Amino acid sequence: MIQLKTLLNCIDNSGAAVVECVNVLKKKRAGTVGDRIVVVVQRQRNFDTGIGVSAANKVRRGDIRHAVIVRVKKEMRRPDGSYLKFDDNACVLINKSGDPIGTRMSG
Repeated sequence: MIQLKTLLNCIDNSGAAVVECVNVLKKKRAGTVGDRIVVVVQRQRNFDTGIGVSAANKVRRGDIRHAVIVRVKKEMRRPDGSYLKFDDNACVLINKSGDPIGTRMSG
């Protein structure tokens, strides 16, 4: 479950490495896989490209963006009774219309 002030890994190539959740959209409770959240970029990712670091990053530290949760540490119960659990909390940055900002997802 993702609550306010939770740090998440950003697994796309938008330029963000770590983001902080500041709001779960359309819910009064904690967010889970598939929920849209509002995040603040806390740490940028360093890319090794020939065109420079600033040209490869689509977001900067301090930017406020929307994201979709793709992994959570808290175990989730499936309808067949099995549990699903991941090692970390992760998200993918999206724009206001819901399209991903990055072009590749890792992990």
